Order: sequence, then structure tokens, then C-alpha cells
Amino acid sequence: MTTAVPARTWARHHLLDVEGLSRSEIEEVLAVAVEMREGRAVRSHRSLLDAETVGLAFFEASTRTRISFELAAKALGATTVDLGVERSSVGKGESVVDTLRTLERTGVTTVVMRHSASGAAHLAARATGLRVINAGDGIHAHPTQALLDALTLGEALGSLDGRLVVIVGDVAHSRVARSNIHALRALGVRVRVAGPAPWVAGFEHWPGVEVATTLADGLRDADAVMALRVQLERGAESFADYVARWRLDDERMATASPGAPLLHPGPTNEGVELTAELASGPRSLIGRQVENGVPIRMAVLALVCGAA
Repeated sequence: MTTAVPARTWARHHLLDVEGLSRSEIEEVLAVAVEMREGRAVRSHRSLLDAETVGLAFFEASTRTRISFELAAKALGATTVDLGVERSSVGKGESVVDTLRTLERTGVTTVVMRHSASGAAHLAARATGLRVINAGDGIHAHPTQALLDALTLGEALGSLDGRLVVIVGDVAHSRVARSNIHALRALGVRVRVAGPAPWVAGFEHWPGVEVATTLADGLRDADAVMALRVQLERGAESFADYVARWRLDDERMATASPGAPLLHPGPTNEGVELTAELASGPRSLIGRQVENGVPIRMAVLALVCGAA
């Protein structure tokens, strides 16, 4: 995968979704992320956002995304403010918009926002003067996860053009799946979704997306496989039958192309979506996904703030 930085095309003040981003805009984020990763300790990077105050407004629980955004902002010299929703006036009934306007009036310039309601980040962008980065909204979108997955896949596979990436599991409830479909299609990837029929219903109408309702059909000839967490908190049904028919293990992965890497956005339910042996085995890129979280989010922050 090339690390050359293309001519600057990024001219956005928010990152609300990857849908609608051009291939060149996505490739620019990936290239800047590689720059950031390779030169994370470089002084010029450490002062890029020294005039910015980045607010972390996580209305849903998060480990990987919240911590990596905080580390990314600090690595670029920004001041960070953690809203601490459980300790804020949200608990007293304050609306999300009023909370964000308070952040804006106290000097926050960019907000990284996660919320259980689809469209919350778009509302924040319309209702405030903040730069808004969507860290996940309902079942709608998780753009930075898709970008770090694209970086991880590109470095593992080389060129992504024409590759077949299979997304397995609870696609219907997954904002990660939706954002990955948009990002991967923009990068020339063939995408197949596979899972129990209710969890892949409707995706046959998405341009360029194949649908499989058996695991064998889903994995056949896959160049890479992405497993998804079964999301009981978003209305997914019990996973007892899922384990018997859909859990990934070494034997079932043999249906994919030889050496096809495995991804998972985390947190993994080991023993449900995949076995512990597979998660920690040689195919697994799960650790690499986590490692790529900070540089991708450094790139997004720098580009959204106009500093890269």
C-alpha cells in the first residue's frame, strides 16, 4: 500500500460519515495517518493543534475509540476536555444540543461525539458552530473505524482494487458494517455480507454488495473476513443458534482464500463470533486495528481542523 501523500483534497469541517467521501479523500486520510504513525514523536506533529480544544462527548460507553481520540488529540498538541456524561447536566435533563452549545461557549472548538441515536452527529453539526467528528451514532455510522479498517486491510493485502472482503454477522445492527461498506466500495473492493437472513435483509439492494445466508457461501474465495459483534443492546436476537451456525473457527475459515486475514472491530465476544484461538492466531489483525486507531484519528483531527 502506497504511503505517498496525494495532493490535498480535504476541505471538510466535519467527519459525520464516510458515505459521500471520494476515493481521493479517503486515500488522503490513510496517507496522512501513515505520516502520523511514522512521525508521531516529531515536534511539528506535536504542535499542529496547539490552538484547539477537543471535547470528548461520549454518550455511549467506549474504550478503544474514546482513548485513541484522546491520545490522538494530545499527540497533536490539543487541549482535551472529557465531558463525562455520567457527571454532566445530561443527567438533570439537559438536551444534547444544549450540552454541546455549553461546550462551544466554554472554548471547545472540535467535538468528538458518540451517541445511541442515529443522526445525532448530523444534528450537532447543524445546531452548533463546532467541528463535529462522529465517533458512532446508533446503527448509522462509525467513520473512523471504517478508515482504520481500510488502512489495516490495505497494508495486509496491498492493493484493495478487486479484492473480496466478507463481513460476517449482525450486519443489520452494525454501524461499523455500514461505514465499512461505503469506504471499501469507494476503494474498489468487492463486498459480501453474510449472516442469518434477518441480519442481512435489505443489503442486496446496496450497490455492489453481495449477500450470503450460509457461512460457507459467505466465506468462499474471501480475501479477508471481518467478524461483527452480536449486538444484543441494539435489538439483536439471542445468539445461541448463531454460535452453532456462524461462529468462525480455523476449520470454517479454510473456506476463505489461503491466509485470508481476519478483522473484528471489538470488543470481541470470544466463543460467540469467533474462537479465542482464531482471535489470537496468525490470521488475526485485531491487534493491528487497535494500533491503527490513534494515527487514523490523528489524521482525521488534523484534516478536519485544517492543520494537515
